[in-house]
Amino acid sequence: MIDNSITLLLKSKKTVFSTKDLILIWQIPEPNYLKTKIYRLVKNGQLNRVRNGLYAIDSNYLKDELANKIIIPSYISLQTVLLRAGIIFQYDSAIYSISKLSKEIIIDKQKYVYKKIKDSVLLNSSGIVRKENYDVASCERALLDTLYLYGDFYFDNLAKIDWQICSEIVKIYDNKSLEKKLAKLRKLYA
Repeated sequence: MIDNSITLLLKSKKTVFSTKDLILIWQIPEPNYLKTKIYRLVKNGQLNRVRNGLYAIDSNYLKDELANKIIIPSYISLQTVLLRAGIIFQYDSAIYSISKLSKEIIIDKQKYVYKKIKDSVLLNSSGIVRKENYDVASCERALLDTLYLYGDFYFDNLAKIDWQICSEIVKIYDNKSLEKKLAKLRKLYA
């Protein structure tokens, strides 16, 4: 009998798999059998254990996808999005995410930083873009997350910001201070 477990993982288009993902993809309801299967695949080098409960086919997994799997729910935001969009220029190799708790984790020499935000903001999809296997904030949402969590923050280039979108998204924070900060920035840079 040929084991097509890895083929099924490759067909899924994911690069990082939680134990729950493996249960669904392999259709294995029995926990002991799943543990044995994972153990054997890891031992044979067909599957890599990235972190407890998280696996990858090889070391070429998407770090952004892993960031969303380490803490659920979460989405990539803050300095990571702002740097990629050219809104800030100060390089930081860490991947910053918004989640239900604040935490820093290092996996395979990559630093993952999670910042806690209230559930009503975390679970609101306004300004969140769904990539193939992970969620990332738009630059407007990342700007607002940054202002909300850090207060004052220096932005190098706000030319890419759509201020009208910011005016819509800011409502989810239900925070008058944030609305004032946004109005001040908009007046200076719009």
